[in-house]
Amino acid sequence: MSDVLPRIKLAAVQAASVHLDRQATVAKACALIAQAGALGADLIAFPEGFIPAHPCWFTVRPATDKVSLALSARLFQNAVVIPSPATDELAQACRDAGITAVVGVCEKRADTTGTMHNTQLVIGPQGQLLGKHQKLMPTLAEKLVHTGGWGDTLRTFEAPFGRLSALVCGENGNPLAAYHLLSQYPVVHVASWPAFVSPTVSLREVIPVITRGLAVSMGCFVVNSTGVLTEEMIDAYEAGEAERAFMAALLGQGHASVIGPSGQVLTAPLQGEGLVCAEVDLNDILTRKIAMDFAGHYNRADVFEFRVRTEVPGHPSQL
Repeated sequence: MSDVLPRIKLAAVQAASVHLDRQATVAKACALIAQAGALGADLIAFPEGFIPAHPCWFTVRPATDKVSLALSARLFQNAVVIPSPATDELAQACRDAGITAVVGVCEKRADTTGTMHNTQLVIGPQGQLLGKHQKLMPTLAEKLVHTGGWGDTLRTFEAPFGRLSALVCGENGNPLAAYHLLSQYPVVHVASWPAFVSPTVSLREVIPVITRGLAVSMGCFVVNSTGVLTEEMIDAYEAGEAERAFMAALLGQGHASVIGPSGQVLTAPLQGEGLVCAEVDLNDILTRKIAMDFAGHYNRADVFEFRVRTEVPGHPSQL
């Protein structure tokens, strides 16, 4: 019997958090997981920092003023410990739906009062926690609330349909991180993104530029999940007139998509919140890998040498 790969259905979330409310956002995530399961999806991918929110306020106001500091404190209060009752709820939702999920969370270390990671939590269809990826380097003002991850969480995860990889926002453009993951032969890669980055960066343009090339070089399907900006978020930021005008133009926008291994966009744009889905044939990966397997026959190990440090001396054990 030949080794024919399966057809699967991929779902990308395009939605807003219930801003800085862990319990309510977990409930929203569970409802989206149930919706994706009812549609027959095998994988659902969530935006960056979906639970409880991504600190976009740093883009539109001073980083250390009274409002920013208050929002940052609420971020910590509502951040997610792994494992915890919040992850138990997500796990039960995945078990009920029979689906694998990659959930963007702001993760805080248990029994601390100040250290957070920008994390993608991976949950299997039996509700098991398969692992997590912590963003290696916070981008721009994220450094004020997030610390960097380590090489021990830069790896693939075993899903029922094959290996799964994941990166957060700008690190999807990191060729070294991408190479390390592609060398582990994922069939699906999840790229998690926020609602917006800055007035000088258009996610509408950046996401397809980065991830279409990523799909080709990695030789796999890429699922882009993005946040959505809401009036609730704009009001919470208490930004100035110019900044409010900038955000008002982005209201309700999202850029979720599924990309094929030859860089083709397989889904139509979605307006507002919801799920973007595509049924894909994993055998399409084979023709891409036959042409260019950068970790295999298209590599030159006699020319290139690459090392990733996965040991973290003195760091608490990771999930």
